[in-house]
Amino acid sequence: MQATRILFIAAFLALPVCCFAADKPNIVLLFADDAGYGDFGFQGSHHFKTPNLDKLAKSGVQLTQFYVTGETCGPSRAGLLSGRYQQRFGYEEINVPGIMSPHSKLLGDEMGLPTDLKTMGNHLQDLGYRTAVFGKWHMGVADRYHPLRRGFDEFYGMRGGARSFFAYPNPQQTPRENLIERNFENYQEHEGYLTNVIADEACDFIQRNHDALFFAYVSFTAVHTPMQADPNDKDSFPQLDGTRRTAAQMMLSLDRACGKIIDKLNALGVSENTLVVFTNDNGGPMDKNGSSNYPLSGVKGTQLEGGIRVPGIVSWPNRLKGDSVFESPLITLDLLPTFIAAGGGDPSSMEGLDGINMLPFLEGDTSKVPHETLHWKMETRGAIREGDWKLLRFPDRPAELFNLAKDPAEQHDLARQHPEIVKRLFRTMFAWELELERPLFLLRREEEGWSSRRTDEFRSPPAENY
Repeated sequence: MQATRILFIAAFLALPVCCFAADKPNIVLLFADDAGYGDFGFQGSHHFKTPNLDKLAKSGVQLTQFYVTGETCGPSRAGLLSGRYQQRFGYEEINVPGIMSPHSKLLGDEMGLPTDLKTMGNHLQDLGYRTAVFGKWHMGVADRYHPLRRGFDEFYGMRGGARSFFAYPNPQQTPRENLIERNFENYQEHEGYLTNVIADEACDFIQRNHDALFFAYVSFTAVHTPMQADPNDKDSFPQLDGTRRTAAQMMLSLDRACGKIIDKLNALGVSENTLVVFTNDNGGPMDKNGSSNYPLSGVKGTQLEGGIRVPGIVSWPNRLKGDSVFESPLITLDLLPTFIAAGGGDPSSMEGLDGINMLPFLEGDTSKVPHETLHWKMETRGAIREGDWKLLRFPDRPAELFNLAKDPAEQHDLARQHPEIVKRLFRTMFAWELELERPLFLLRREEEGWSSRRTDEFRSPPAENY
């Protein structure tokens, strides 16, 4: 008996620290939709009010050069959830029925995140987490793409990419991807304003699982169109007009919703050991939803900084120093490896991940930079960032080169002054593209010029007081 007890104690002491659930954080990913880079208090907005997110930024690390993997929502989310450049598995273009080329390999409901890929949910389930998605999925409408079949234990939201913020009066006449669905095929339209409902559902999940490990992917539909504010905010922001005013009201609701979730963590006593991330899926489409990407040029759908650079906050009071800023480039690819590492896994042992574990860098490791290069590609368009240099490749004009340290708004093309840098970056870009799969779905040719037109239209950053 004594020998058995000694062996048990020895085995217990030999367990790695990561095996104890108390050392693993809960994880909450707060994900906005189509928000403008400059439309947050912590980003310097003079008009929009985001006190809860400002407080979150103060409690953690603000990422000043944080990127998404794609300039539109579907591809961006595919990179986020897989930890891989989505071009590696053919998810290069946005999956929107009605504008796709008939020559695409996949069309309609068949467009989605390939089922042989492990998602963020799968990886965290493997580490003992209870996982859930709330809000926008947009990773495929067919049943095989459903969140409950992609590593998530619970789902409340919609399979598609956009819908009304209020209940549909005739849901039987509404495409199923736009309907609110609880778990699998339990369709029930919500009561109230959708941003609030998503927060309430996330809080309920946290309440039910706070004694265990949980991962909540809270994928808000705000501030994507349609532009519909909470009626309770109809008198807010009288100094603004039109769509810009509605955007500010919708952002206020989004901030309150995030605050409600953070308050729930505090009330349950789990906030100190919860890793909370806030970010956005792409740059704001300023002409569509009244957003502002100040001080950057470009909008959603372009590879200018305003289309691919997004706000980023990482808060984990038990581990990360608050009121901090991290200024080196990071990307949403890095969230999956970071979550795996925080949850006790070893992302370096997992083949195929393009992201890195951010934690050592956020804790002060300066021995190297997180990324030597970052890549973007959508059909004939491409971009690469190496250090402070960024090259943009277009289908209809010569490539352009910018020094982002000196010119973050990309106003001064230096390609002619530095042809050797242009050549080097082209070679690196092409070598990376040789590793990619052919796109599974493509836009119609007439749609492909959309990005070039928007690049020209939004070449200058918006006014600061817009």
